[in-house]
Amino acid sequence: MTKPIFMWAGGKSKMIKHYQQYFPQHFDTYIEPFFGGGAIFLEAYKINPNAHFIINDINSCIINIYKSIQSDYGCFLKHLNKVSDKYLSLNKVDKKTYYYDIRHQHAFDYKNWSGTKEAATLYFLMKTGFNGIWQINKNTNGRYGTPVGLLKNFVYDKDNLDGWNKILQNNITITSKDYKLLFNNKLSNNTWTFLDPPYRGCFTKYGIKFDDDEQKKLVDFSNTMSNYDESWLCNRIVGEDNFFENYIKQQQYSTKHILYFDNTYTAGRRKKTDNGFEAKKVKEILVIM
Repeated sequence: MTKPIFMWAGGKSKMIKHYQQYFPQHFDTYIEPFFGGGAIFLEAYKINPNAHFIINDINSCIINIYKSIQSDYGCFLKHLNKVSDKYLSLNKVDKKTYYYDIRHQHAFDYKNWSGTKEAATLYFLMKTGFNGIWQINKNTNGRYGTPVGLLKNFVYDKDNLDGWNKILQNNITITSKDYKLLFNNKLSNNTWTFLDPPYRGCFTKYGIKFDDDEQKKLVDFSNTMSNYDESWLCNRIVGEDNFFENYIKQQQYSTKHILYFDNTYTAGRRKKTDNGFEAKKVKEILVIM
């Protein structure tokens, strides 16, 4: 079974068991403007592989990985295996040094690389970096700067990448643009939109600003997309301000469901407690319009 190709903070793999009973069973177009690891896309593809899929993320580096797997897979694997094989041949101390050498090259030498080499190198870093976190640093030229991970003797699952390559050969459009521009696509009246933006109060900022004003604009966008059938918007609950519920009520938007689910974040930083560091428990909201 095909799975997301990398861990992504805020990814929806664990939420599928909660969402599944609400999945639309009939749609001609699926749009996911904040793609990340694509867990819900994979579920939508299983429901209707003949639909038109538009997958997008403002992070062009992430999108470049998917584009390379889609259209230059042989060269992608060649570059990926070159760095992976070297990494796996080293002891832990040398693995760590190698990781930071490759991260430095990715930060400062990429302009001399092909897009596919850049994508494969970034994919290697994401698979060997710390716990699914996307971090950009000044000392990495404003590019991927996540620290090294657990230095395991494993990098990636080729069978899973093969599955993605096969899926991406179908009727799938891959873009990297502001989500609002996706509305310019010619949409059917049977479109499912899934919106999974940077969460309110989230440590991981994904290199973009997404404050409460942006969250409100996204609710507006979700309401607009609901005119094309069904739009989903998920986020997390912060405090007790009922942010999304109050804004929806203020704007007099209609909803099919407002649902709440408990979740535990295992990616990224863990909460310090008297019993050590524990995964953070949160409550998530799903608004179906």
